[in-house]
Amino acid sequence: MRPKILTTMETYSLSLFVTDLMAGFSVAMVALPLSLAIAIASGADPARGLVTAIIGGFLISLFGGSRVQIGGPTGAFIVVVFSVIAEHGYDGLVIATFMAGLILIGAGLVKAGNLISYVPESVVHGFTIGIAIIIATSQLGDFLGLAVAEMPADFLEKLPALWAARDTLNIAAMLLALATMVLIVLFRRIAPKLPGLVVAVAITSAAVFILNLPADTILSRFGALPSELPMPRIPDISLARLVELLPSAIVIAFLAGVESLLSALVADKMIGSRHRSNAEVLAQGIANVGSALFGGLPATGAIARTATNIKAGAKTPVAGLVHALVILIVMLVAAPVAGHLAMPALAALLMLTAWNMSEPHKWKEYLSARPADRLLLVLTLVLTVAVDLTVAIGVGVAIGLALRLSRRSSAGSDWTPPDR
Repeated sequence: MRPKILTTMETYSLSLFVTDLMAGFSVAMVALPLSLAIAIASGADPARGLVTAIIGGFLISLFGGSRVQIGGPTGAFIVVVFSVIAEHGYDGLVIATFMAGLILIGAGLVKAGNLISYVPESVVHGFTIGIAIIIATSQLGDFLGLAVAEMPADFLEKLPALWAARDTLNIAAMLLALATMVLIVLFRRIAPKLPGLVVAVAITSAAVFILNLPADTILSRFGALPSELPMPRIPDISLARLVELLPSAIVIAFLAGVESLLSALVADKMIGSRHRSNAEVLAQGIANVGSALFGGLPATGAIARTATNIKAGAKTPVAGLVHALVILIVMLVAAPVAGHLAMPALAALLMLTAWNMSEPHKWKEYLSARPADRLLLVLTLVLTVAVDLTVAIGVGVAIGLALRLSRRSSAGSDWTPPDR
């Protein structure tokens, strides 16, 4: 469970630091608008996203078992966080996140990181696509500039609410969102090393300010962003409150563990390395305890930001530390500027994030899978969208393990552990 940073420091050099410095700055420019957008979509104050990226991101890189993992708030948590805040308030989310951190620390200490191989691929893909659908739907209001009085937490209630507000369509906001999407895709293709996300959002947000377009900004909806980190504190905790929030804490811990380990495995394939799964789980626990103490959101390893970090040339966890410190500096000195980011632009960013989360390049592979695996994927997806993420994960994992046992007991079974 030794953190990777201790290993990499044994042969660290000035040239490696310069490389990590540039990579950390690049990924911070990607993480900054994403952190704000994820917090808003989760029903939280946008500043909570920055706090999570700073505290959670720093601790994940400091204690993690991957050389290049980048941590912070992720789209996978939007559904869970939104529902926990709606049902238990923001203090309830903080307590649940704190409890999830303790659960992950315990899991890391008993070396439970290797259990990721027992979670069926179909379940992971099913709830990931389901979450992507929910995220995209939740952003339609801001994407189209609709005036929805209060967006329901339940997916099936969101659609009628959006339809009822169809007469409030804001053409300027919709065109702004579309322009942001086009710019992001364009920058990714013609200038992949450019922090295209922040540049695209900055350009369209500047257009709102300069042309006085009728579109909401972070400042107009939430007020000014704070220019300092909050002081750490623990909300009021009681035994009844802990019992009430335990199911949410278990879901947060499960998601954080699964997503971080999947991200670390993706990173391993990209850099030809091997992460330490138990150290990674332990780091997720420490990061979530730390994020909760500062009033942040749940944190985990982020696959897209980790890939960006690798492509920017990162070699060690120092790049992740730099990424967190750069976001902190932006928060301290440029919060007023960030407050002018346009809501339709951030909605467009999350719509693209949801599309990428669904991994459309793998859809053909899903269709060619075993019928039972396809059914399990669809079942997990439907339960995630229509019922509840907790139910989807529980049912999906139970059925998946039953299928695994059935295949192992059958003669000539060709089942092999998933390659992650």
